[in-house]
Amino acid sequence: MRLETMEPADGWEPEPGTEAAIDALAAGDYAFHVWGGDWCIDCQQQLPAFGAALAHAGVDDDRIHHYPTEKEDDGSKTGPGVEEYGIEYIPTVVVERDGEEVARFVESAEEPIAVTLGRALSAEQAADEAAPGDD
Repeated sequence: MRLETMEPADGWEPEPGTEAAIDALAAGDYAFHVWGGDWCIDCQQQLPAFGAALAHAGVDDDRIHHYPTEKEDDGSKTGPGVEEYGIEYIPTVVVERDGEEVARFVESAEEPIAVTLGRALSAEQAADEAAPGDD
């Protein structure tokens, strides 16, 4: 099942100075795991821009995994992978490479989801490049 809120926002363009961070989303063989709810106001506000940023970066749909969640009366979230990944707030985006978590966005930040994750992935990519190789 797909999250409707992940449909790319019409007319979205990266903000000045964020292009490198957004390009970092496509620079590795990352899988993007997105928890959200089409009923959730935070998701409605943030996920369309994230979907557009992933499309802009050229991230293939088969690398984007949607996990629709529901909110219980006590405020807890239920749905696929919620317990396994420790999801408490939405939207949550977990980025994995080779099955290992390399970045996570939870609910809100000062910058959009794509920029927050892109900066984290840029730092991770720089650390990989600086690490000594297996010679």
